[in-house]
Amino acid sequence: MIVLGLTGSIGMGKSAAAATLRHLGVPVFDADAVVHRLLAPGGSAVREVEAAFPGTLDTPGGIDRQRLGQRVFNDPQARLRLEGILHPLVRDAERRFVAQARTRRAPLVVLDIPLLFETGGRARCDYALVVSAPPRLQRERVMRRPGMTESRFAGILRAQMSDSEKRRRADFVVPTALGRNLAYRRLQRIVRQLRSGMQGCKA
Repeated sequence: MIVLGLTGSIGMGKSAAAATLRHLGVPVFDADAVVHRLLAPGGSAVREVEAAFPGTLDTPGGIDRQRLGQRVFNDPQARLRLEGILHPLVRDAERRFVAQARTRRAPLVVLDIPLLFETGGRARCDYALVVSAPPRLQRERVMRRPGMTESRFAGILRAQMSDSEKRRRADFVVPTALGRNLAYRRLQRIVRQLRSGMQGCKA
């Protein structure tokens, strides 16, 4: 079974790429979705996160992600403390996903991990796929998001590896600025190539 890591900086179109891969029949592990479940009411990280960051519990009994984000956004030590709680739980979920896919004899799976390179996730993948777009388009997409500000966007970029470095490290690069049809065809070609057992090359 081939494990393909999917990543890309904020606003580059990673969520759309993940949806396309699912449409193409590829099982996709969504690290962000796991984090949402961990912090939702009844989630297994709620108690530990509230203990580490008092006052972040919301009325339904989950973690208020906006309040938590404000606590860790400009505090590297706090962010590391939060990652120390969440990352092992996400890794456990990822291992279960991969094990289940192997049992089903899936030829290809995707790990959708926003910080694939930054957190060492690349070592768990056979290949890495990066989605990319020009900075101007990236900024336009991100600034349309509710609650986004220039300072928040700048902080997110500082915490992420540059797009150029991600593209340099990738086995496959999918541009998302030239329309969904082109991105779809590129992803379709990559899936077909990997399912056929061909060796990945820069694409």
